[in-house]
Amino acid sequence: MCLLKSKMFFFLCVIPLFFLAESGFPQEEEISKYPSRAITCIHPFPPGNAGDLVIRLISKEAEKFLSKPIVILNKPGASGTLGTAAIAASKPDGYTIGNCQPSPMFVTPLLENIPYHPIKDFKMIIQYACFNMGVAFKADSPFKAFKDLIDYARQNPKRLTYGSPGVNSMPYLIMEQIAKKEKVRFTHIPFKATSETQTALLGGHVHFGAGDFNYSLLEGGEIRLLALFREEPAEEYPQTPIVKELGYDFPIPLPHTLCGPKGIPEEIIKRLEDAYTKAMKQPSFIEGMKELRVPIRYRGSKELSDYVVYNYDYFAKLLKEMGLRE
Repeated sequence: MCLLKSKMFFFLCVIPLFFLAESGFPQEEEISKYPSRAITCIHPFPPGNAGDLVIRLISKEAEKFLSKPIVILNKPGASGTLGTAAIAASKPDGYTIGNCQPSPMFVTPLLENIPYHPIKDFKMIIQYACFNMGVAFKADSPFKAFKDLIDYARQNPKRLTYGSPGVNSMPYLIMEQIAKKEKVRFTHIPFKATSETQTALLGGHVHFGAGDFNYSLLEGGEIRLLALFREEPAEEYPQTPIVKELGYDFPIPLPHTLCGPKGIPEEIIKRLEDAYTKAMKQPSFIEGMKELRVPIRYRGSKELSDYVVYNYDYFAKLLKEMGLRE
């Protein structure tokens, strides 16, 4: 009887350890040696866009503090959800992480059936930047201030046309919230890319563009910014108000973040967070971000996790109010 009890005790202790080892969760020795090989960082959009450039820039600096290479893997498709799903499905050992971006985290999961949950399936590591977006008009437009736009829209329902990166994109949702608050109506024209919106704007096919803007056109005096979709005022554009300063106090989640699959041990999250935090302070990163015109914005793992939860809940309610989801 004692022998039987001993065997049962052995199996009760060993079997859970066996399943733990097979589950993909790193063991204590692996954690202590992390990282012992190259890290893959998935970017869920094609090479060359702003998100791709900034994740490459900061990861190059973070390599110095991790002493291992960080390989950027572009995995575009399905409006960013293909690569985001790949991050969620990866082994939680810290060797596959990724760039979680706004629409695949806060909008698409609420409208489509996708194989991940933005809160349950990810571990947030750090926010290091935010998108630079706003409302842009041609320089010769009669609209000189955002109030001019609203006044005209109030007197001329649906006459003002604007282009955005697409239906249910973050710029579109921001503009629709503004329209709702002001009780005005715009005519939305979706485009696939910023370049298409800029071409339509310069050609007079839309009155204004909502979203990313072409910096050479802005600095060359061909377009004018009337509002910025940012959480904080921009030093580089001191004359342009952010939407909160215009009286629109609602979330504008446009972060560049680093995340990984759920289950990554806290020790590994801490090492990644520390490395990327140090990378943000490097002169080459700061200078590179200025050249790219991308604002630096820091949130640590805990603050970023709370930020994701808040915005996911907010957009769940907003999209329901807009009749876009049940």
